[in-house]
Amino acid sequence: MKYGDLTGRIIGCAMKVHSFLGSGFPEKIYQKALGIEMSLEYLSYHEEMTMIIYYRDTKIGTRRVDFFVEDNIMVELKAVIELNDIHLAQAINYLEAYKLPVGLLINFGSRSLTFKRVYNTKHPDNKN
Repeated sequence: MKYGDLTGRIIGCAMKVHSFLGSGFPEKIYQKALGIEMSLEYLSYHEEMTMIIYYRDTKIGTRRVDFFVEDNIMVELKAVIELNDIHLAQAINYLEAYKLPVGLLINFGSRSLTFKRVYNTKHPDNKN
């Protein structure tokens, strides 16, 4: 997988954060801690980057992605007991709307850190 090393580094940062903080905090706390950890790992990122959503070349709104890492990876954070299909659909929609190849859906809310790599099957990097 083209971005496997990069997503692995981000997941490693998330594991360090979860190991230190555990579960039970609001998403914003994990977001700040993950930003610190990614900086320590020399990962470049934009936090809460506002991105425009288009429909047929018409701007219809904006959404904020939690992290946009190394100009290629979307990272969406949750602090819920369990990830569900809505969270996954949101992450996939973001990838397609932002025309990104891969993203991470990371949940700090469960006893153990959970994450999913999500792929934009419409992106040229994922066409095999």
